Amino acid sequence: MEESKVPQDNIVTYANNRKAMYATDNSGHYNVVASSGWEVEEEATMQAVHELDRLASEAYQRVLQGEKSALYFHMYNCRMDLQVLSESTGLFKWRIKRHFRPSVFHNLPENILKRYESALGISPEELCKLPKRGKKNG
Repeated sequence: MEESKVPQDNIVTYANNRKAMYATDNSGHYNVVASSGWEVEEEATMQAVHELDRLASEAYQRVLQGEKSALYFHMYNCRMDLQVLSESTGLFKWRIKRHFRPSVFHNLPENILKRYESALGISPEELCKLPKRGKKNG
C-alpha cells in the first residue's frame, strides 16, 4: 500500500489512537505510517464485540441455570474464547472445559484459580460468582 492510501477513517474502536502500518513511499521503500483506522476494520471489530456480548449473555443464563460455572461467563465477559483463555492460563482446553462444570469448578485448587484470576484480571470473589447485571463493570 502506498503512504497516501493508508486509511484515515478515524474509527471509534481506535479510541482516538493510531495504529502503525507499513506503506511504501514514492521511492518504493517501506515506512511506518500512522493510521486512524479503516471503516471496514471497524465494522468487523464491532461484529466480533457484539458476538462476544451475545455469548456472554447466553453464558450468564447457563450459569444461572446451573449448567455452567461462573468461569464460563467470565471468559466471554472478558472478551475471550476457549483458545485465548487456554493460552492466557497455560491450561489445556480440555481442562478448562472440565472447569466449566460447576461441581468441578467449586473444587479447584487455589493455584488453578490464581491462573484464571490473573488471565481474566478479576478478584477471587468475582471469579466465583456472577455480577448482578451480567455485564463487565467499568
